[in-house]
Amino acid sequence: MNCCVAGLQWGDEGKGKVVDILAEKSDLVVRFNGGANAGHTILIGDQRFALHLMPSGAVRTGCQCVIANGVVVDPAVLIEEIGGLKDRNISIDGRLFISENAHVVLDYHKLEDRLREEALGKNKIGTTARGIGPCYCDKVGRSYAVRMADLRNPEALKEKLRKIVSYKNKLFSALYNADPIRTEEVYEKCLSYRQALEPFIANTTQLLFEALQSGKNILFEGAQGALLDLDHGTFPYVTSSNASALGLGPGSGVPACHVHSFIGVVKAYMTRVGSGPFPAEQDNEIGQRIREKGHEYGTTTGRPRRCGWFDAVAVAYTARLGGITEVAMMHLDTLAGLDEVKICRAYRIRGREVNFFPGDQDDLASAECIYETLPGWHEDLSKIQRPEDLPANVIRYIQTAESLIGAPITMIGVGPKRSQVIYRKPV
Repeated sequence: MNCCVAGLQWGDEGKGKVVDILAEKSDLVVRFNGGANAGHTILIGDQRFALHLMPSGAVRTGCQCVIANGVVVDPAVLIEEIGGLKDRNISIDGRLFISENAHVVLDYHKLEDRLREEALGKNKIGTTARGIGPCYCDKVGRSYAVRMADLRNPEALKEKLRKIVSYKNKLFSALYNADPIRTEEVYEKCLSYRQALEPFIANTTQLLFEALQSGKNILFEGAQGALLDLDHGTFPYVTSSNASALGLGPGSGVPACHVHSFIGVVKAYMTRVGSGPFPAEQDNEIGQRIREKGHEYGTTTGRPRRCGWFDAVAVAYTARLGGITEVAMMHLDTLAGLDEVKICRAYRIRGREVNFFPGDQDDLASAECIYETLPGWHEDLSKIQRPEDLPANVIRYIQTAESLIGAPITMIGVGPKRSQVIYRKPV
């Protein structure tokens, strides 16, 4: 049975944990979008794994890991992650496959990212400065792009880099008055990347077709969240790839018709990193309480996340967008201790009640949340294992959320560990 896991908010929903759990019964885990700007955290016993490029199935030693064509690969980060796993006696030899068509993030991409963001001043996007956006720009522009396959041919790559670096230096000098970068330095790093990663470079589309034909269980893993989707998110405050489940097809080469279930992951509240509209944001004591109790600081950047109440308007939109068949709600334990909790059921925009997520960012920025206020709970949820043992107010919160979302909540996270997940049958 093939499954796709995607975030339904602005990322950081807990996808890594969900993928890790599902990977136990999967033959392959496939990352299909994004780059090292992702941060998927997995907790196994006392060990914490923070993965940025490696699929979250990497810690399952019987699972093959595929970094598909839709990902932009930072070789330095990937090599570090491979080394970190080996240090914990987790080998990926023979089970990691990197698409030969995946594009490569290099130092000039990271420099370009920083220079662009600095030039924007007050209008900055809030990028992680990992070079993701500039790499995707080069991919779309085609003329100055490097793919993993290029690492196999050093001589041709050297000539390609001369042209790219010459162009980038002209661009950086004219727009940002920046110092030039050296082709030789970029090339030498690429040679070291080749030495470390060439054994893993493969035609992953062929690999996945063969896996489908042989009836293997494939788990597709999205990065970031659907509200950051380049085409359907809160543009321009988005990432540079299709971060919703819609990115699965172009990002992996596998049509969605081969996927049997689409699991959308949410937090029991909302968080966002960086700039952009956030109707349910609580820039107050409630938001700070959620941030501290939920440890809401970026896995990739360490930046404090903006926090707010659960926005069912936004999640209902992204659930429909991705064809979500069931929802995993994480961090429900974080809301314990509040006398009341709220769910945004609609927006008020220009005096009118709106139930559909607006595409116009001015409308979204001006939206006021209309809340459903529910009684809170003070019980510790962390040791509960059966859905029937949940407090009545928690059950009411879950049922209200899933009725507004329009999809059943079948997994409930009550702590960071694998074991702290409660499984609920669809209603």
